[in-house]
Amino acid sequence: MGIEYRKLTVKELDVFIDMRINQLREEGAAEDIDLKPALKDYYERHMADGTFVSWIALDGDRIIGTSGMSFVEKPPYFGCPNGKMGLLSSMFTANSYRRRGIAKELLAKVVNEAKEHGCGTVQITASDMGVLLYTDFGFRKNGNFMQYKL
Repeated sequence: MGIEYRKLTVKELDVFIDMRINQLREEGAAEDIDLKPALKDYYERHMADGTFVSWIALDGDRIIGTSGMSFVEKPPYFGCPNGKMGLLSSMFTANSYRRRGIAKELLAKVVNEAKEHGCGTVQITASDMGVLLYTDFGFRKNGNFMQYKL
């Protein structure tokens, strides 16, 4: 049986959230709170209002890859005159399935979702492991990204 790709539904959210937490751990995030309730609330609300979409990869009934795209709008700027942006997240492939093109296929599907939503740009904060995937796809690094924690 081959890998199947389809959109995430609410019934798979618990597994999707577990994979998101595993991704964050793998990237070295400090785990100082129970993030599951906040993630569940976010995904349920934004899937319902159409501002979050995810494509998943399955091997049989098992989710082996995830992706996510949040749609936001900010004031227009020269690089994105309509101000609509896609924020890419939750790109994760189970260890035993890596290097098979799964992440690339998932990335293509969510980038296409951003195009269909009218986004003028897609942004991501890439892990070290993901940089090659994104640059090969056509993403360019922006060394000016900064964050202020409140």
